[in-house]
Amino acid sequence: MTTYLHHTTFHFYCAGIYNGKIRFTEKGVLHAKVDPRRRTQMQEHVLDPQAKYALPLARIGEQLEAHARGEWTGEEVILEHGTVYQRHMEYTAADAAGVERTSQVWAMRGGTAVDVVTLDGEVVAFAAPNRYGLELIVKAGCERLTPLRVYEDPLLSKPEYGINDLGTFMVPMRDEVRLATDVYLPEGAPAGTRWPTILVRTCYDRNGRKELFQRWANKGYAVVNQDVRGRADSEGELVPFYYERDDGSDTIDWIIAQDWSNSKVGMWGASYLGYVVTAAATSGHPNLLAVVDEVNVGSPFTDTARKGGTLCSWPLLSWTLAQSVGTRTDFDIFGGVTVNPEAAVDARPIRDIPRQMIGKESGPWELWSQHPDYDDFWKNCTYSELGHQVKAPVYVISGWYDGDSPGVSETWRMLTEHDVPHRKIRLGAWEHNPNRARDLANVALGNDAVVYDYDVSVLRWFDRFLKDIPNGIDQEPRASYYVVGENRWRTSSDWTPAEAVVTPFYLGGDGRANSSLGDGRLAAEPEEFSPTDTYIYNPADPVADKGEREPENMRRHELRNDILVYTGVPLAEELTVAGELSAVLYAASTGKDTDWVVTLSDVHPNGDSIRLSNYIVRARYRYGLEHPQLLEPGKVERYDIFLQNIAHTFPVGHRIRVTVTSSSKFVAFPNTNTGNDPYADEKPLIVRQTIYHNREYPSHIKLPVLMNNR
Repeated sequence: MTTYLHHTTFHFYCAGIYNGKIRFTEKGVLHAKVDPRRRTQMQEHVLDPQAKYALPLARIGEQLEAHARGEWTGEEVILEHGTVYQRHMEYTAADAAGVERTSQVWAMRGGTAVDVVTLDGEVVAFAAPNRYGLELIVKAGCERLTPLRVYEDPLLSKPEYGINDLGTFMVPMRDEVRLATDVYLPEGAPAGTRWPTILVRTCYDRNGRKELFQRWANKGYAVVNQDVRGRADSEGELVPFYYERDDGSDTIDWIIAQDWSNSKVGMWGASYLGYVVTAAATSGHPNLLAVVDEVNVGSPFTDTARKGGTLCSWPLLSWTLAQSVGTRTDFDIFGGVTVNPEAAVDARPIRDIPRQMIGKESGPWELWSQHPDYDDFWKNCTYSELGHQVKAPVYVISGWYDGDSPGVSETWRMLTEHDVPHRKIRLGAWEHNPNRARDLANVALGNDAVVYDYDVSVLRWFDRFLKDIPNGIDQEPRASYYVVGENRWRTSSDWTPAEAVVTPFYLGGDGRANSSLGDGRLAAEPEEFSPTDTYIYNPADPVADKGEREPENMRRHELRNDILVYTGVPLAEELTVAGELSAVLYAASTGKDTDWVVTLSDVHPNGDSIRLSNYIVRARYRYGLEHPQLLEPGKVERYDIFLQNIAHTFPVGHRIRVTVTSSSKFVAFPNTNTGNDPYADEKPLIVRQTIYHNREYPSHIKLPVLMNNR
């Protein structure tokens, strides 16, 4: 039996741009595309299975009947194939006959969100929110009854143009290395029109997502899409991080010399591409006028290659191996499909891991091994060293489950320290692939945790600073953030929120804090004569939590004797923490060097311990990266430890927990405790670790608490 949906022609929109017509038939999904240059309707063809759309059109076609048979009433709908939708929001608008009607948006729960819009109980649209722009199919005439309304702002650049692909240019850098660079211009304006430019520089092949970046050309921007050196079709050798500041600046020089450029340049980047734009911003180029920096990796000795001074394991290995098999990224390696993560991090010797895993050496891996300490090579890669040169307004976007949030924090500290004008930050309950889902592992978020205006806010940023459109984004509160548990968005004049009060919570106990079965305590005041806690750290038996920044349940790991566990009393009233976190640890080791891992968790009444934030640091850098100093065995040292930012409400009856240990194998290769070259693979030492917590040595965590929790 077929339904009206199988006889309906849907209009397809990507980032508010009409992208043709969609029909679902027994032959499959049919797509009548729009010619990208002339914006004319083309003939209907079977949807290309390689089409890179966020909207899962084939799956929607398979489930059309179930959606048509759904009873779209009440607060929750469960379809016959098990997908759950919750009543979310409404839109009211006049139809073609001038009759005012109201639609209902249903938020999908579980998995990657594909929301549904109904009108009088009938499905009229499917919508996929995502980073690059809302994708939506809608029954013709119902557009204004869907989330497409977010594109109606009269001050927002409209999709008035086609796309003129000028082709590929080999753009020379200052050392004559040429980088493959594509240019897309708006089509349909008078000859000689000059455009503001959005520059994207990628290590993942500029062809991979070019259709997504071309959408800015539809809206009146020149788009320049470039492979960084050593990747895809660019010349040179990939030396991660090292050349990005200069190459970004040189590319901007080339852009402003073109006859289609009006000399105003913005940059967008995410992940490594986010590092690229941040590094370019520190060049101080006067024509770089706007930066959008999403989920950016940080400087390599802080966040990536040498996270916290350690030798990063799987996050670094997966990326480096994927870049080292050729000039194009092998995403099966990156995703842990063709290289087993556990086998990779357990392989020895460390320097030889690439040969063991992919059958060849890795240039970056070998180069990094030649710089075991923070020297001029690493310093050149640390963008925050040149924060005083940042002049462009920077819009930072990330989330609580983004594994690269330490890089985001580094960027925000830099912008704040140098008071960069018009800086702005948006932090959601998002992963490294932001704005995707409302249910993540052990956490159920509110329906508004996924937003429809993600790409709109990015476009508004470029509109304001590249087109001088007075849209007010620079007048809005500096920080927007989503509070997990409270499950709502808040704003503040700053990040950490100006309303937050940094509040210490002190470690304590009776000397047996080993594991969650021990006597470790967390309190508002340090204990007078609290005895020390000790544990044995054996590098051959490291903690094997998942490593990624996700709300992992740490309950089973906290049964280990080499994890010290400090837990507060059940809360009598809810407590909201929002902002940048840190810890102060007083500790001693019998080794010459070691690592410290501090974790903050929310302990539920049933005993589940959900990780909120953590970080790892290497002891030898306790006085700063440029002043490494080995430990004097047994001597008490102070460690000031960064922790990843959060916005989280601890409910009544829950408990705050802090743990301390010395390893996390999927984050960093276990410290051998010898103090020698981390690549040397010497026989590791088993050491005794001692944590101090009394009035003389008050180990504690600093939490930014929102005192007015309403």
